[in-house]
Amino acid sequence: MTDARTNSRPIRIGNGAGFWGDSLDAPFDLARDGRLDVLTLEYLAELTLAILSHLRSKNPNAGYVTDFPPLFDRLAPILADQAGLKIVTNAGGLNTAACAAVCGRIAVNGGADDLPIGVVTGDDVLDRVASWRGDGVSLDHMETGESIDRVADRLVCANVYLGARPIAEALGKGARLALTGRVADASLTLGPVVDRFGWGWDDWNRLAGASVAGHLVECGAQATGGLWEGWSDMPDPAGVGYPVAEVSVDGSTLLTKVEGTGGLVSRSTVTEQLLYEIGDPSCYRTPDVDVDFTTIDLEELGADRVRISGASGRKPSDFLKLAAVYRDGWTATGMLAVVGRDAERKARFAANLALERVNRAGFMHEQILIECIGAGDVVPGVFRPEKPAEEVLLRVTVRDPSRVAVERFCRELAPLITSGPPGIAGYATGRPTARPAFGYWPALVPRELVDFHVEVRPSRDWAGGEDHHVD
Repeated sequence: MTDARTNSRPIRIGNGAGFWGDSLDAPFDLARDGRLDVLTLEYLAELTLAILSHLRSKNPNAGYVTDFPPLFDRLAPILADQAGLKIVTNAGGLNTAACAAVCGRIAVNGGADDLPIGVVTGDDVLDRVASWRGDGVSLDHMETGESIDRVADRLVCANVYLGARPIAEALGKGARLALTGRVADASLTLGPVVDRFGWGWDDWNRLAGASVAGHLVECGAQATGGLWEGWSDMPDPAGVGYPVAEVSVDGSTLLTKVEGTGGLVSRSTVTEQLLYEIGDPSCYRTPDVDVDFTTIDLEELGADRVRISGASGRKPSDFLKLAAVYRDGWTATGMLAVVGRDAERKARFAANLALERVNRAGFMHEQILIECIGAGDVVPGVFRPEKPAEEVLLRVTVRDPSRVAVERFCRELAPLITSGPPGIAGYATGRPTARPAFGYWPALVPRELVDFHVEVRPSRDWAGGEDHHVD
């Protein structure tokens, strides 16, 4: 870890991905042009964990974010050219070592045999849930209070949100690529900052300031004009730049973007992202620090330059969040376009007609959702058309423990085209396909029960493993 007294220059961190599926080019452009110290890439969400667990169930060598190795192949020459650049990402998902093996091979093939790759593990606690339950550890659902006993035999993954410490440790051991599994989003930024300045883990106000920076950049372009209320006036939205946080030794941050890119960094765009996905603004919880957003000050310093200061922090909770995913039967979704007078009424009639035919064939479904998109169902009870819709997209989703019951539903939408009400315009999609359904189980785990492990090795050592590529 670097001593703050010898290196007080602000650390420049850019985030090039806010989720798995974000821009393919933004990380490359940001690394090439951003004059960064650290490029972060945030890929994981609860849904992502479910997808990764499904991939891992089919192949034990799978379970990492498959978009990352091809991106790393593009980034490797930039790492070679920019000796000070480091990459921190949670692309390791549920199989961080497998991701490191692929990236190690890419580095070796590019001539970087000794590129230090750090792997953080310890977030995957699936194998520990049974013993915790046996010891009386409560893993009740955070929202409903239900006991995890209801789904314990169907769990496919269980991951604790780790904090910034293992990331800082990996970087302190020389890693230029730090791969993690499930860590808190803001910790991807906080880890490099603590490594740079050598802060103590009880320096609550400065930890809070850097965590705010992490929160601001974690969703990528949302801080630079994405989802902004002034979207129609945003400069060059097609070329939107991704955010860069210059974090200072005092914990304050200058938020900006690469010069010449589209989008906007302003008090307005920063405020919108600051308030994104938070509950109590006076207690934004992370594994590293509880942050009070109400003391923050925002100051525009010029075009695309906003200074964020004044965050205050407190000791975090004695518990860490657990994100578990369990098998929840089978599901399918089908869509049809319906046009003309009474489009909404005809669409709902058609949906119930298909479901009645399923029932007459001897099948029922545990859960059914009928939506008429264009008639106010995207945000139920909030928006309704001023006059009856004359064009809607009918979307029907079913879920049931029985795959056979779900597959029968999949065969009943297409017949509506000729045996349903008038106005059905044909397929919006092909015949639905039954797929595994997953449920999400959030819980809390006592912090002292969770350990992490950090291993930093040269790329040639990681590359020695078998080929973990997943198509």
